[in-house]
Amino acid sequence: MLLILVTFKLNTKYMSRLNVALFFFGCITIIAQKPKVDQTRLENRILELAQFGLQENGETERVAFSDADVAAQHWVVQKLKDLGLQVHIDFAGNVIGKREGKSSTLKSISFGSHIDRVPNGGNYDGCLGSMASLEVLEVLNENKITTKHPLEIIIFSNEEGGVMGSRAIAGHLGKDALKVVNSTGYSMGEGIMRLGGDTTRIAKVARKKNEIAAFLELHIEQGGTLENENIQIGTVEGIVGLKWWDVEFTGFSNHAGTTPMNARQDALLAAAKFIVSVNEITNSFDGAQVGTVGKIKAEPGAPNVIPGKVVTSLEIRDLSSEVIEKVYQAIKTKGEEIAEASNVQIEFRALDTTADPAIMTSSIQDAIGASAEKLGLSTKKMPSGAGHDAQDMALIAPTGMIFVPSQGGISHSPKEFTSAEDMANGANVLLHTILALDKKLD
Repeated sequence: MLLILVTFKLNTKYMSRLNVALFFFGCITIIAQKPKVDQTRLENRILELAQFGLQENGETERVAFSDADVAAQHWVVQKLKDLGLQVHIDFAGNVIGKREGKSSTLKSISFGSHIDRVPNGGNYDGCLGSMASLEVLEVLNENKITTKHPLEIIIFSNEEGGVMGSRAIAGHLGKDALKVVNSTGYSMGEGIMRLGGDTTRIAKVARKKNEIAAFLELHIEQGGTLENENIQIGTVEGIVGLKWWDVEFTGFSNHAGTTPMNARQDALLAAAKFIVSVNEITNSFDGAQVGTVGKIKAEPGAPNVIPGKVVTSLEIRDLSSEVIEKVYQAIKTKGEEIAEASNVQIEFRALDTTADPAIMTSSIQDAIGASAEKLGLSTKKMPSGAGHDAQDMALIAPTGMIFVPSQGGISHSPKEFTSAEDMANGANVLLHTILALDKKLD
């Protein structure tokens, strides 16, 4: 600013009044300019990350614990070191990068996402939040902005295979989970070791409640609401809880040609009626709850044998645990009625792969909305129907989540796409929400 004033003093006598006015307007504009992310650089990072696991067909495979996942993790670590962060891999395989703040007593503002993918997935799920977090840090460096709070970027391990890294940080990654094997053939425990973690000390990863000042995650919507309504930013109100069951029908296997229709104990017929009832019952409740049967296995599986045993899945999601329970009880009652009428047995087995609903912190929702508004972006408050690392982080810290549109509502697919402009919008909201929280939080 001193240089600007000196320059102005030296050149005023050669400038017209109009030029002076334009000069001052230009200075004010420069000073008032908000820091913004580099849209091209962000898009290039997304494309560069997609090279890890690139296949001959042009698509990328990077399931957690794979060689591609390990290589991508090393690449992220180096990028963070290049940005001047203190970087380490914790005992759960999470990549942690820290940027010092002006105060050594304030808690960290944390943000991040994941870089692992589902099999046959896309380039944006999780990856956008991770690459945008790198971009935010680079913009702060370029603008020589030092926040009061320390900043912490977290690239979570194995999100797609059970939010492993965030569960460990939240302190509820059980020992049984470490035995689960994913499509790479490695168990979670083996995968943690491959990523540089240590399963013998994983309990030390857990953070105390409110140890973190705030946590933010930017993510693609994975649905079509924002695109359909032409909205640029979604402010997530909460992440739905989900519960899974195996539902087993036991009848009697018998010859399909010699057993009369009225004498059959057809487990598959009962299961079919049950599947229809799941859809009908879920729709009978007011609200946005969803109920799904996504898997079915019939035994013995021969065309000339009446199925004697069938196992189906059942998944129910909603922002309310009470609603999930009400829908489940109604489905269970109907299932028992169907089983009795079909002369078969039915059993519901609750599975451990469940998550409670997580409501995002209202003050952080407000900060996200205000940041978007200042940037001239349209917003909508909305739930997340998918699970995220933010769901676990909400157990230990004030948490907020930002959505940007997914083209066609497509996700978990190679056709998944979010435009560079939408990615930059989300990254700018993330940047300015962090700056706003840095001023607001003690």
